[in-house]
Amino acid sequence: MKVLITGSNGFIAKNLIVTLKKMQNIEILCFSKKNSLFDLEQLISDADFIFHLAGVNRPDDTKEFYEGNSDLTQVIINIIEKTKKHIPILLSSSIQVGAENDYAKSKFLSEQLIENYSKNNSVSCFIYRLQNVFGKWCKPNYNSVIATWCHNIANDIEIQVNDRNTKLELVYIGDVIHAFIEHLYRRETREIYYTVNKTYHKTLGEIEKILYEFKKSRETLLIPNIGKGFERVLYATYLSYLAEDNFSYELKGHEDARGAFYEILKTIDSGQLSISTSAPGVTRGNHFHNTKNEKFLVIKGQARIQLRNLYSDKIIEYNVSEKKMEVVEMIPGYTHNISNTGDTEMVLLLWANEIYDEKKPDTNYLEV
Repeated sequence: MKVLITGSNGFIAKNLIVTLKKMQNIEILCFSKKNSLFDLEQLISDADFIFHLAGVNRPDDTKEFYEGNSDLTQVIINIIEKTKKHIPILLSSSIQVGAENDYAKSKFLSEQLIENYSKNNSVSCFIYRLQNVFGKWCKPNYNSVIATWCHNIANDIEIQVNDRNTKLELVYIGDVIHAFIEHLYRRETREIYYTVNKTYHKTLGEIEKILYEFKKSRETLLIPNIGKGFERVLYATYLSYLAEDNFSYELKGHEDARGAFYEILKTIDSGQLSISTSAPGVTRGNHFHNTKNEKFLVIKGQARIQLRNLYSDKIIEYNVSEKKMEVVEMIPGYTHNISNTGDTEMVLLLWANEIYDEKKPDTNYLEV
């Protein structure tokens, strides 16, 4: 299937193209501002489906709204009808349609043209009135508050918040692309107008708070719940606006003759991840926890881990090394220690189910 994408250098198109490239039997045809109308005719003559994503929303002159939106749509339809092909078209429109501004009016005219083309030629077409779309590659300081704020906050630029109570209806670019692609294979429908069903409703104040938590996490190591929902997709978006020389950050830890200890990451409700190193012959631990639990994984070198129930003399021993990725549980009520039994530095990855609190550490050392 040959798929033509207009506005191929735009935010939505770039994400669409990346996904389409992973699909079998799809040939992508691209049309952008650098192409001519002659190019457009050639591309349409080859196309089996058109994603009409080209549009103008921030012109210098209002007439450009119509030239780049409704006029271009009419040109595409004229070319299709001249070729006597019945090509399905998916049009990216906007929830702004109905507003009294030239952008909204030009988008409405585009919709009407597509709807008439669909009815007159008995061909399925799909008009998406998109909400506020956000995600990677969206241009900042243009028409997306999330793109602008992600860019500014990630790059230490002050943001402007007019009303923190303003609520936005948001859609993530990944969900937009998924909805679009479904129409390549599900064309027989009487419906023509669509919106992306998976939406997020957030105030500007909520978005601001979350973004600054993302930024602060490099210092506090505390990351918000980014495994699902809005925070998951917003975090992916935020990271995409980091400057290329700012992808890394240095951890602050503790080092002495025994080795080093660094906290890597703290979570809101799933504990923290740390790493420690130990010189040959060094033993760490000799303490117990009442409730706190940990997982130990030696990722370099070799070590002996010993555990003992506080009410028993029996020692449970594990000899572990980098040769076998073996996790050992530190059980509440058991004293435990770990000794480097090798000739080189031993590196230990540790997970604890709670964030370390120096006021309530639940770390109880044995009397010597």
